Amino acid sequence: MRIAVSSQGNDLDSAVDPRFGRAKFFIIYDTETKEFEAVTNEQNMFAAQGAGIQSAQTVVGQKVEVVVSGNLGPKAYATLSAAGIKAALWSEGTVAQAIALLESGQLKPTEGANVRGHWM
Repeated sequence: MRIAVSSQGNDLDSAVDPRFGRAKFFIIYDTETKEFEAVTNEQNMFAAQGAGIQSAQTVVGQKVEVVVSGNLGPKAYATLSAAGIKAALWSEGTVAQAIALLESGQLKPTEGANVRGHWM
């Protein structure tokens, strides 16, 4: 399974970024190979609007099955959901901790966005 975690840094010891659309990086982790890569989200960090949708499209392009982030707006959630990507909400520690919680079944998929959109 491939997991995307919104991250403040570019490695597994980085803090999970509570922001999805304006996260600095997405850590893409493969649970089978235990390999990861950091995908920059710099292009969306300062976007005037549409950061959630554009970030979701970035993640969709990485062929992940699950996203972990602290917050997801309605448009980002809808974009991920339409692509068949599940989302779990958590941002209390590191990327490695988020992955471990997800793999152990302690993080459950959310049924929707947990924050309002900024432009609604």
